Amino acid sequence: MVSVRELLHAAAARGDVEARHEAEILLGHVLQRERAWLFTHADFVPDQAQVDRYNELMKERQRGEPIAYLVGHRGFWTLDLLVTPDVLVPRAETELLVELALARIPLGVGFRIADLGTGSGAIALAIAGDRPHARVLATDASCAALAVATANAQRLGIDNVEFAEGDWCAALGSRMFEMIVSNPPYIAAADAHLGQGDLRFEPPAALASGVDGLDAIRQIIDTAPRHLAGGGWLLLEHGYHQGVAVRDLLAKHGFQATQTWQDLADHDRISGGHRP
Repeated sequence: MVSVRELLHAAAARGDVEARHEAEILLGHVLQRERAWLFTHADFVPDQAQVDRYNELMKERQRGEPIAYLVGHRGFWTLDLLVTPDVLVPRAETELLVELALARIPLGVGFRIADLGTGSGAIALAIAGDRPHARVLATDASCAALAVATANAQRLGIDNVEFAEGDWCAALGSRMFEMIVSNPPYIAAADAHLGQGDLRFEPPAALASGVDGLDAIRQIIDTAPRHLAGGGWLLLEHGYHQGVAVRDLLAKHGFQATQTWQDLADHDRISGGHRP
């Protein structure tokens, strides 16, 4: 039998610091313990079933399966979200979209926000949780994704968000909003990265969008003005090389004060503007 220390040492010997970190997450998941517990109980000896399950998860991770799918959840903003292969894994850079949205949503006001292509519900629930007086409509074309988002809302006790099935603004009906946000697919369909790493396991419809990756963004920018009140904001996540193109599309459709914001790696990440 092997101890926690020996299991983690073996993982570190096979990889780098990140491999050790992921091994800690997977072993903690199997043992149903926090990572900190592993450090204070390094001599603990798991039973054989736990070791076998841990080794199985490590092999799946080495094949490229996203760690969030293996453990079934992912931290985002201040939330711990359920995650399945039906939804995109929430990423830290998307928190910039939440930050920019919250800066434009006043406290204590019944602001109306739509989150298009909500996936796990990460953006909608982060906004709704921090602005309890706001009303958030989260949409997705995938029934399976909406089931995950709904489960997250119920689990987190966030009740100022509702869900609707449909493709981008088509799901909004005749409703109007003070803000629309979205992290749509924005990778070019032929991009080689789609066949590499974690992306191989994530829903293709949540990643790729046409020859240049901008099909969904074009559709959203074209239709969003019909659902935005005067002065209403549209904020969109996109690829690091797409800032200029997205700003041009926004300006072409009458949006004002268009701007692109950079993520912590200084890459273009969010662009937006507001209606006159």
